[in-house]
Parts: sequence; structure tokens; C-alpha cells
Amino acid sequence: MENNISSPNTARLLISCPDKPGIVATVSQFLFQSGANILDASQHSTDPAEGLFFMRMEVKMPYNPEFDAAFQQQVATPLNMTWKISHAGQRKRMAILVSAYDHCLLDLLWRWRSGELEVDIPLVISNHATLEKDCTALGIPFYYLPVSSETKASQEAAIGKLMADQQIDFIVLARYMQILSPQFVSLFPQRIINIHHSFLPAFAGARPYQHAYNRGVKLIGATAHYVTDELDEGPIIEQDVARVSHKHAINDLVMLGRDIERQVLTRAVKAHIDDRVIVLGNKTIVF
Repeated sequence: MENNISSPNTARLLISCPDKPGIVATVSQFLFQSGANILDASQHSTDPAEGLFFMRMEVKMPYNPEFDAAFQQQVATPLNMTWKISHAGQRKRMAILVSAYDHCLLDLLWRWRSGELEVDIPLVISNHATLEKDCTALGIPFYYLPVSSETKASQEAAIGKLMADQQIDFIVLARYMQILSPQFVSLFPQRIINIHHSFLPAFAGARPYQHAYNRGVKLIGATAHYVTDELDEGPIIEQDVARVSHKHAINDLVMLGRDIERQVLTRAVKAHIDDRVIVLGNKTIVF
């Protein structure tokens, strides 16, 4: 149930644990005793062979500096639970990396400016200078960091320093056409979102529209996923497709695909901002 109920005293609770009777009752009772009111709740249980339970709650609750320690002791530890709580009043800080294509970046910036994405954008980084005016016109600092095979390590180090200086929570690759090193990716586990211009696992890697055209596909799509060491193999957050036919040239596929890309990326970013994603191995639970 997608129902964003954000206010300064709203918190979002994500939990995962081995499935057993009484989990919802235990969590709900603790929240009640803490003075919290449950505004929204969604849950999912896997098949009996795996036996895992997942839940997302939005709650209205008074500030309590002892909440985390008490929840860990009274609820999480007895239930062998992995959990996190995020407060809606503490806006996440999102960095955007982009290359020359502007459609995904501009869509994110428009939705941010309109208030649809409740996030702060302290900076945009690009290995091309062409999109600087689009960012600075909105008051967003733009950093032009060109890269080559000889400068890749130093460029990534510069990106990493900017991320640390700006206390970035997560990164969005809005058609950033550079492969990040495993060392850099390890600094942001499950916190780098990429948009790939195909319906993964089909046509991973470069030039997917050309490959799709050569194969005569009847569907094209886009995939937003968390970045891992394996290229285009990270946990999938969001996907979408559009029907095509033999009448579509490559340019038609690219034009249709770009529209899908920006929609899919925005939905994935919004799900991450709203704490709707739990990663399970190499797949996700998205509430």
C-alpha cells in the first residue's frame, strides 16, 4: 500500500526476521507502550522453506532517545530481527552522478523542485560539463570531474571526498556511463541506485537498444537496481516495459526507452527515499 504519510514526527520501521507466530503482535504492543500510533503497515512472508518475515510500518510517535536501545533489547534480539528506523523529518541527502544524457537527471530535478521527492540534493557530479547550467539554475552545486583510464582512481577518490564532505546518504546514477570500482561501491552498500536501459537480465552491458533491435524484440524496458561489484547484476528495485514492433527503428526504441528509464528511476528513488525497500540476497522486497 503506497501511502506516504510524512510529517516531522513520523517514523518508518523496516524489519526482517525468521517467521513465527506473534511477530506483528509483539511489535505492535511495543509501539503502543512507546506512545506510537500505527499509520500504515505492510507485511510479507516467504514460503515455508525459507520462513522469513518482512514488515514496513509508518508510525506517529513522540521523540524518545531510548527507543532504539529498548526496541533492540525487547523486540529485535528475542526475534533475531534485522531492523532499521528512519524519521521522516530527517531528510536523506542524495547525490546524483550523470554523464551526457539529461533525461533522467532533469526528471529527478523537476520532481525534487515540485516537492514530489522529499530529499536534499547537495550536489550533482558529471564527467561532462554540458549539464552544469541545468543544475546551477536550481541552486544545486555542479562538479565537473572528467575521467580517463589514467585518472579513474583519482576521480573516484575526488567523488568519495565530496560524498564524505556533504554527508551523502545515497547516490543515484542518472545514466552515469562509467563503471564504479568495487572499492567505491563497498563504501555505499545498497545505497547506489543505477538505471539500466534494458529489462534485465536481458541485454546487460553496453548498447542494449542496438542488441534489442538486432534481436527483433517485442518489448523494451528499463531496470533500476542497487549497484554491486557485478555489472548490472544488483538487486532489482523497479522495472517497466513498452511494446514495440518491427516498425520501430533504433531511434524509436531509444526515444521510447528514455521515457521508461526516467519513470522507472524516479519510482526506484522514491521507494528508497520512503524506506520501502528491503534487500534479501540479490533481490528485493518493495512495499
